Amino acid sequence: MAESWTGGSPARDAGESSARESWARESWARDSWRTYRMVAGMWIRSTMTYRSSFALTLLTSFCVTFFDFVVILLMFGQVRGLGGFSFAEVALLYGTAGTSFGLADLTMGSLQRMGRRVRDGSLDTFLMRPAPLLAQVAADKFALRRFGRVAQGLMVLVWGLLLLDVDWTPLKVLLLPVTVVCGAVIFGAVMVVGASTLFWMQDAAEVTNSFTYGGNTLLQYPPTIFAQDLVRGVVYVVPLAFVSWLPALYVLGRPAPAGVPDGAAFAAPLVAAAACGVAGLAWRAGVRSYRSTGS
Repeated sequence: MAESWTGGSPARDAGESSARESWARESWARDSWRTYRMVAGMWIRSTMTYRSSFALTLLTSFCVTFFDFVVILLMFGQVRGLGGFSFAEVALLYGTAGTSFGLADLTMGSLQRMGRRVRDGSLDTFLMRPAPLLAQVAADKFALRRFGRVAQGLMVLVWGLLLLDVDWTPLKVLLLPVTVVCGAVIFGAVMVVGASTLFWMQDAAEVTNSFTYGGNTLLQYPPTIFAQDLVRGVVYVVPLAFVSWLPALYVLGRPAPAGVPDGAAFAAPLVAAAACGVAGLAWRAGVRSYRSTGS
């Protein structure tokens, strides 16, 4: 009887509030995916109008990124190992990191233009549309040619797997695709955080690129050749080590770096989820601070 006068119990109100929040998140996710798909699809159709030009740019992207691996090939032409790692083991590191970064760059690479959009006020155009802002900005000018980086990373990954002599188990087989997907999510989250900082520091794109492009280059080499402080930094501060280092060490049967728990190789999904949470908070803070150009 009391409930009819007070409008409901606190437990029921809390449950209804939680249900509304859950529905709002699901609705936002659906709208974001629909927006991203529509905008990216528009740019893909535009790109495929000139198929010969697209084929040339795709081939160019593949060749340019492959030069990074050529450096490793030349290096192993002079030495038999690098930091205690063989060529096949380095190829595994390179392939997992390169494929993950390629997927993130393909889907979220357009966020690099955030600084320019904030400076010239063109971000206002996106804000006027009744669609999630992040999906619009990430899909705008979708560059299908970036798939060349993904293809190159996959090629090196398969090459390394064929050369490796690993005692494969079902867990190791499952860990590889999970690592690639979670690595792409982690890189994408770092890109969103970097784009969020551009709301305040419009000219700091190169600083954010040091954590994405620079992080990808870092992960292509064994952790044993770097200082322990740097290794701990990419585990506990910017968690890029979960993109390739830690899962790859488990697959290769090697111990985790000093100070890192052995089970960290399986923490990539949790780290990816936490990185997305941090990225969402950073993006929301950046959007709330936006004041256009003032003109």
